[in-house]
Amino acid sequence: MGETGGRVTNRSLGYPDDARLLLVNADDFGMYPAINEAVVRASREGIVRSTSLMVPCPGAPQAMRLLRDNPDVRFGVHLSVIRDIAGYVWDPVSPKGRVPSLLDTGGDLYDTGRMAEFLGRADLGELEVEFRAQIEAVLAADLRPTHLDWHCLHSGGRPDVFAMTMGLAKEYGLALRVGSHPHIGQVQSQGLPTADDDLLDSFRIDIADKPARYAALLRELPAGLTEWAVHPSMGDAASQAIDPGGWRVRRTDFEFLVSPRAREIVEQEGITLIGYEPLQAAWRRAGS
Repeated sequence: MGETGGRVTNRSLGYPDDARLLLVNADDFGMYPAINEAVVRASREGIVRSTSLMVPCPGAPQAMRLLRDNPDVRFGVHLSVIRDIAGYVWDPVSPKGRVPSLLDTGGDLYDTGRMAEFLGRADLGELEVEFRAQIEAVLAADLRPTHLDWHCLHSGGRPDVFAMTMGLAKEYGLALRVGSHPHIGQVQSQGLPTADDDLLDSFRIDIADKPARYAALLRELPAGLTEWAVHPSMGDAASQAIDPGGWRVRRTDFEFLVSPRAREIVEQEGITLIGYEPLQAAWRRAGS
């Protein structure tokens, strides 16, 4: 944690310096139906306090209906221009003719196996066109997000993408996920609250001992704000067919997030669970 960590964020949000804050955000809402069901359940029954909507994906219409039916499930826009399941194809929200640099030679969005090629080719202006289209699609559906974050593009993938997305967050009155250094220090130096340490990505946790690892992370949680990017799914047969490389990660996430053990440790450790709403309010105050 940097010199300002645990102070800029905690004080911006009205907590004492030694408060242990945890933001559990369920990424990939809208990717497919088994994720949608798991996110709503983990929000209602478990320790999830925020989610991130993948607007271009096939499951997004259902996810948007669920958000309207469950207004207490707060969400951000999971800006999605990279696919992480090679055989699961979805298009940009913008007309393809407006964002040609975001498409591979087959006319599809790049997948993570060609990330370097994508980052070398993607035009910043076209990325902004697509990011705006995804945000505007949410607003047009009469839904009100709390924040922006990226799917697979950690910290935007490039400094100019990070800066552009931060500008969009401020313009639309949203917070931004700031998941790594040196961005955390740069943003906190502007008086804006962020997580104090690098984002935890649940895909990097070994499935074999995941419950024990999550429990240890809760018990060792430092003062300040920590964010976990989790990926719950029901892991049903349909999701196993769509997502053969990821469904086990997602199912084991779901099982821990809704477990009595998770809730018990949070209570025993005096951890405060928050969503992005208080960060959004602080970012808005700073920009007014």
